Amino acid sequence: MRTRRSQSSSDPVSSKPLSGGGHRSVLLHEAVESLSIAPNDIVVDATLGGGGHAKRIAEKLGKEGIFIGFDLDGSAIERSREALAGTLPRTHFFQDNFRNLSAKLQEAGIPHITKALFDLGWSSYQLDSGRGFSFLKDEPLLMTYATEIISQTLTAEKIVNEWEEGNVADVLWGWGEERYSRRIARAIAEARARKPIKTSRELAEIIANAVPRAYRHGRIHPATRTFQALRIAVNDELGALAEGLRGAWEKLSPGGKLAVITFHSIEDRIVKQTFAAWEKEGVGLRMTKKPMSPSPEEIRENPRSRSAKLRVIEKV
Repeated sequence: MRTRRSQSSSDPVSSKPLSGGGHRSVLLHEAVESLSIAPNDIVVDATLGGGGHAKRIAEKLGKEGIFIGFDLDGSAIERSREALAGTLPRTHFFQDNFRNLSAKLQEAGIPHITKALFDLGWSSYQLDSGRGFSFLKDEPLLMTYATEIISQTLTAEKIVNEWEEGNVADVLWGWGEERYSRRIARAIAEARARKPIKTSRELAEIIANAVPRAYRHGRIHPATRTFQALRIAVNDELGALAEGLRGAWEKLSPGGKLAVITFHSIEDRIVKQTFAAWEKEGVGLRMTKKPMSPSPEEIRENPRSRSAKLRVIEKV
């Protein structure tokens, strides 16, 4: 995440509520226009979030078009249903991880798609879920997207309290690119030896006290990268992204387009390498050799958008 200390998330917020607060989806125009949507297209929005991209996509589809939306959050499904009320295309909504995209389309009898969009940013609704995603709130340290949490469910609390110190450090470095991963892991191990770490604010304070003073008062909150890494680990986000891209590509018709908006370098690296591999194999043509970024105007209006990158590829 490349957000300022005053913000309360572990990643930039992308898809925003459609009303209230004047929020809007990041790279909304660029993402939708890059797909060149025709009225009869079959389009997947793999990350409904606040429904901003979904609404714009549906408005470009006609009666012969089909809109397909994915989100693990049932409330995101309902928001998108409401947002798309009155639009022309047929709609399908799946409350599921987009890693299962291909299988769910198969189950629904949808053999192919023509366009797909993955917006990997955060909805403000997720930050208000009470699951410990925010380091500025005092919430249970869950960080899971799972709607039903059972004893076997992996949570951030389990990682910080039960995983070996070295493994915690590896997660923070590998998935958060946290330069002080070893110091933070050591501080976590020392704190949990006194008492279990239960809340997001407890963890954020441990992190802040573990890092150098200059880092503590830097451009981003010192807990940013740790929270990002834990969230990625808990939800296997990078594995899900790789599977989701493969599934969308499998279902994409020749001439179809796939667009992905990322918000940190690890995700962007996966997308970049995947697209480059498809192009090298002769099955894809990258429409964006260099990713598109938000305009200066959008960044001024929404500073959280500044790290966003849009990559697009066409299947040949």
